[in-house]
Amino acid sequence: MNNTEFYDRLGVSKDASQDEIKKAYRKMSKKYHPDINKEPGAEEKYKEVQEAYETLSDEQKRAAYDQYGAAGSNGGFGGGAGGFGGFDGAGFGANGGFGGAGGFGGFDGAGGFGGFEDIFSSFFGGGGGMRNPNAPRQGDDLQYRVNLSFEEAVFGVKKEVAYNRESTCSTCSGTGAKSGTSPVTCSRCHGSGVINVDTQTPLGMMRRQVTCDVCHGTGKEIKEPCHTCHGTGHERKTHKVSVKIPAGVETGQQIRLQGQGEAGFNGGPYGDLFVIINVLPSKQFERNGSTIYYNMNISFVQAALGDTVEVPTVHGDVEMTIPAGTQTGKTFRLKGKGAPKLRGGGQGDQHVTVNIVTPTKLNDAQVEALKNFAAAGGDKVVNPKKKGFFNKMKDAFDGE
Repeated sequence: MNNTEFYDRLGVSKDASQDEIKKAYRKMSKKYHPDINKEPGAEEKYKEVQEAYETLSDEQKRAAYDQYGAAGSNGGFGGGAGGFGGFDGAGFGANGGFGGAGGFGGFDGAGGFGGFEDIFSSFFGGGGGMRNPNAPRQGDDLQYRVNLSFEEAVFGVKKEVAYNRESTCSTCSGTGAKSGTSPVTCSRCHGSGVINVDTQTPLGMMRRQVTCDVCHGTGKEIKEPCHTCHGTGHERKTHKVSVKIPAGVETGQQIRLQGQGEAGFNGGPYGDLFVIINVLPSKQFERNGSTIYYNMNISFVQAALGDTVEVPTVHGDVEMTIPAGTQTGKTFRLKGKGAPKLRGGGQGDQHVTVNIVTPTKLNDAQVEALKNFAAAGGDKVVNPKKKGFFNKMKDAFDGE
């Protein structure tokens, strides 16, 4: 490449002023812009115009280009003839050392080692392509925690939930532009969403890509923002949705509602809403999966003689037989009186654990009856000794 090619790309002379270069650049970039010119090779021409203007619009780079060509303007390995063969045919340079104006080779692709972004792209994903900032992107997902009563979780329920989310602006339909106007290609990054920033280091000029500070990575510039969303394309709204919660859910389980999250970008779809279940505790029951647990107190007479009792369940009261001689801690199973099984179908069971309660106060007739019961069984009943004053004080301090 000779050191007049960049001028030829813009159609200006080598002694053109900055205003002439800028005017020529605007004309040529508009002519070959991919959004306007769909002819084969137009995109490549557009990139060449960008490269030429990026060098010639900077006085320091332009001076280096005029002296050394493309390798010099980009901080490559010098521009002299002879010397050690370089990476762009430039060599180490006749002036000694590592090249001309830029010192050690820059990382931007025109000379020297090639672009930093090229190095990283070759290691991390290959291809060197950048994400299109104007491509449709799905919106963010949201979470909503819903509280259910114990019975609602067992039988299922339909809930209407309301929450705030980013929705597509109703005024501009998501464009971000005022009614009657449209976003235009960013004048700074020319639609790429990123700009090159050069930094002078002891090793020479280093180049890195950063998000465009004008369009913030969108590649589009909004001259007249929408008065509702102020150019974001989104507005915060309260959104309501009906959630059908299946029978048998438990705390921590999630229900995904597709498209009920936040609005997408560049026409992309809405994100999803994840409804997280939280089951409130019951005053009567406990639950593990499809099995429900219930603790029931019975008297020692019922335990000894047996009885038929009414047991509460989530399905209503049912009769349960307690056989004679039941011991405390005994567990009975009520088949099919538990919660539905989420997977595989069917119904769980309810487990009823009995606890024999010893009476704390007895009347004379009860005391006499129990003594007769003991005597009939051959048990010797010893009346407990009455405690003295000091024993009572000791029990009080011991918390008895």
